Amino acid sequence: MTGREKEILELIKRNPLISQKEIGEKLNITRSSVGVHITNLIKKGYIKGRGYVMNKSDYVTVIGAANIDIHGFTEEKLIERDSNPGHIKICLGGVGRNISENLARLGIDTKLISATGGDMNSKRLIDECNQVGIDMEHSLILPDQNASIYLAIMDVKGDMSIALSDMSIVDRMTPEFIKSKYHIIKNSEVIVVDTCLSRQVIEFILNNFKDKKILLDPVSIRKSRRVKDIIGGFHTIKLNKHEAEFLSDIKIEDARGLKKAVDYFIDQGVKRVFITLGEKGVYYGEGDYTNTYKAPKISVVNATGAGDAFMAGVVYGNLYDKGIDEIAKFSTAAAILALKHHETVNPNMSIESINKIMEEIEC
Repeated sequence: MTGREKEILELIKRNPLISQKEIGEKLNITRSSVGVHITNLIKKGYIKGRGYVMNKSDYVTVIGAANIDIHGFTEEKLIERDSNPGHIKICLGGVGRNISENLARLGIDTKLISATGGDMNSKRLIDECNQVGIDMEHSLILPDQNASIYLAIMDVKGDMSIALSDMSIVDRMTPEFIKSKYHIIKNSEVIVVDTCLSRQVIEFILNNFKDKKILLDPVSIRKSRRVKDIIGGFHTIKLNKHEAEFLSDIKIEDARGLKKAVDYFIDQGVKRVFITLGEKGVYYGEGDYTNTYKAPKISVVNATGAGDAFMAGVVYGNLYDKGIDEIAKFSTAAAILALKHHETVNPNMSIESINKIMEEIEC
């Protein structure tokens, strides 16, 4: 591919509906020259005929938070208002980013639209995301801002005891900014949203991409308030028991409560619902069908990234049109893989590793 062809292809990627006249004006060349280059790009297989349909693989777009995670692990039972012995680990995090890394490690072409700054933490975020195969080209970069930070203290079981998050930079992602990424999002096979986004941005996505599978991770009860009355706009939701109770206003104490909650979300318009139950597995439903998939007991190293790994499994299943039972099993195995590693995202995440865990569970 020539240098000029690369320039034209990049313009077409940004706006598949751009005219030959507009391309010529942007590159200061004649319309006829543009036509010749486009003909060559078609012959070489980079684009497909009229409309400049790109010859590329299916991809997923994740829209959400990317930040630095600081995890403190205690060596003994936590004592409040005291200095506790332990060890501290700093790694990349953010629900949207974590889901993206899991997807990239599963071999899925993944674009992450997030917001970050110009400090050293932001540089680390961008560099390491690129290294694992996450495309952050379309994220919002604010040179005068700092990357968002998530601070969590883990108990002796590896579960979060308390956490603080500073993600104000994500609020700089406005509906206008998301609109500027319209063609990238529109061409996605699946769209994933986390509730670190503002209510306005989430509504814009739901209103403008209704023909797409839009999947939701509510992140937390506090942040999930932003979607409580628009939950029916999502194709698939993955949430824990507490988030399910809050969003449905249904107390979940047994299987009957779980069934009522799933039925509520389905009645609102959601196609698939997954309610994770920690060591008790996952309760899920689609239409009139509900089921429980129980997870085996394992030794937990770090529970922080389990939900994100599970969500990546749900995205994978929706991307490849898997049945809901198969998705539940696959996603549970992905979560188990995450639980076995100190990193928020297990670097050993892969289809092969998940299949191996699934085989072990069936034995």
